[in-house]
Amino acid sequence: MNSSSPSLAFPQSLAIDFRALGPVVVLVALFILGAVINDAFYSAGNLTNILTRSAFIGIIAVGATFVITAGGIDLSVGSMAAFISGCMIVVMNGLIETLGTGWPTILAGIAISIVLGTAAGALNGLITTRGKIEAFIVTLGTMGIYRSLVTYIADGGTLSLDFAVRGVYRPFYYGDILGIPVPVLVFAAVAVLGYLALNKTRFGRHCFAIGSNEHVARYSAVSVERVRTATYIVQGLCVSVATIIYVPRLGSASASTGVLWELEAIAAVIIGGTVLKGGYGRIGGTVVGAIMLTMIGNILNLTDAISNYLNGTVQGIIIIVAVYLQRGSWRQKNGGCPS
Repeated sequence: MNSSSPSLAFPQSLAIDFRALGPVVVLVALFILGAVINDAFYSAGNLTNILTRSAFIGIIAVGATFVITAGGIDLSVGSMAAFISGCMIVVMNGLIETLGTGWPTILAGIAISIVLGTAAGALNGLITTRGKIEAFIVTLGTMGIYRSLVTYIADGGTLSLDFAVRGVYRPFYYGDILGIPVPVLVFAAVAVLGYLALNKTRFGRHCFAIGSNEHVARYSAVSVERVRTATYIVQGLCVSVATIIYVPRLGSASASTGVLWELEAIAAVIIGGTVLKGGYGRIGGTVVGAIMLTMIGNILNLTDAISNYLNGTVQGIIIIVAVYLQRGSWRQKNGGCPS
């Protein structure tokens, strides 16, 4: 019995190393591939563009890491972002006569974004926990609700931010500090805060415990409903932060805003090493996953070998393969199929 212990410990350590280092290895491979395909890939402008574009999905994916680690899922983030963007634009346009086209109007729009993101996340969490409805069903329903609401607000068209307000608001996306784009700095700050919250606080430990075994967590005096609801609120706040830096980019919102963002956010989380069934999450891996997905789209744009319209196909394949590898790792460690 004792002689078998080393053989069990060895593959387990290998699985942990692969989960942690695998995404980084793939990211390095993509860097090399991008350089081989097109010399322009390594230009400062292109690399900055990759990091800036990855900020939106990366920020949302940080929130998704908490939700998935605690055993949940949120399919509404893209629609939520579209709805919040539309409301921000309507509010800011409506306040111009009262507050002018300066920062007071913009700050009011930012406040609306934070309030709506918090409320939308709390709604998803409370319906899931208090209503005892599967998160997949709840967020699938709210995905349709948010998307239809922004379509209604825009009357089937596009909501456009006043040009003067957008001019003042532009630095939130196009500005930089010490040469680093503002969205990248915001992404880094959200990632650091997310890492600290998930790995250094009681809340993070409870997320791991609930995702690993909800029943054991309950017996350990963990408030499962409260913690799960909190993860959806964190997700909503992350969506609102992403929206705040997204609106000045295009200055508009419509029913097509945020389409497939939920797919990209979940893909970033899963390929970053977070287990889809819950119980294990990595913020660092999520950051790498978000950059990786943006880099794949960038490489597709730089080559004629594969159409960039197939970006969604590539992301879908990545999700399937990542989950398959996770299941294989689970069987190796536990000697059976996951329940």
